[in-house]
Amino acid sequence: MNCPFHIQIYKNELRSYRELPMRLAEFGTVYRYEQSGQLGGLTRVRGFTVDDSHLFVTPEQLDQEFLNVVDLILSVFKSLQLKNFQARLSFRDPASDKYIGSDEAWDKAEGAIRRAVQTLGMNSFEALGEAAFYGPKLDFIFHDALDREWQLGTVQVDYNLPERFELEYVAEDGIRKRPIMIHRAPFGSLERLIGILIEEYAGDFPFWLAPVQVRLIPVSAVQLPFIQEVAQKMRILGIRAEADASGERLGKSIRNAEKGKIPVMAVVGAKEVESNSLSIRTRAAGELGSIAVTEVLEKMTNAIANRENF
Repeated sequence: MNCPFHIQIYKNELRSYRELPMRLAEFGTVYRYEQSGQLGGLTRVRGFTVDDSHLFVTPEQLDQEFLNVVDLILSVFKSLQLKNFQARLSFRDPASDKYIGSDEAWDKAEGAIRRAVQTLGMNSFEALGEAAFYGPKLDFIFHDALDREWQLGTVQVDYNLPERFELEYVAEDGIRKRPIMIHRAPFGSLERLIGILIEEYAGDFPFWLAPVQVRLIPVSAVQLPFIQEVAQKMRILGIRAEADASGERLGKSIRNAEKGKIPVMAVVGAKEVESNSLSIRTRAAGELGSIAVTEVLEKMTNAIANRENF
């Protein structure tokens, strides 16, 4: 929970309305003592990494900033091709006394979340009792390949911590006022997200996301220096490339790449070395034939930048 630390950064000096919205973000490691029987793989662990962020906004900025955060989360899901999710409006249970803050603050916060969901026309449902102790949340509940439910991204509206920590800003009229906090974590737990993606893709990641994007395979050891040089050029450009120096027969090397679900294989023989080209085979489109190295580099960098297959 990084909220208090971002709050202290905000409190380091008196803020003006001109500085808001102030957005602070970090990748932080957090810990939760899960019961041993509840632990599982990457999806339920005791230590995990959160893309934690806090926004300090004026009341006039709240609705638009909240919509911007939701739009960010939806763009992440779209890029990752995650479609099987619902938005859960996690509100307080009026019968419970575990929450802090006034009824008025809670009503305002829940109203902001409802307005955002209505504006975006999202597939959503309400869940009483699922709010954080300091404020309501909009949680994104994903159904994985085995139809299990997991919470990924979350956005929270918080009137209470600014009150508890006495946060202030100088408004346009010169009066000191309380900001509103938005807590956001577009990915949620990065470990959980990775576990879900592995199962969702069955290890067959799209080109731009694959841990190894291309494997260069020589027909014989004679071509090894060439493929190592090309692989180095690719890595300099941010392409995750491997040069196969295993010494296996060509057929075995190709099968190993297929078993590893490498999105792109580049086979290099004497002809390719002479013409400075690569014989490309992809999992998505099959054989693409011989393509000049410069063209391959350009197409790969564009595919990665646009989050597309090669």
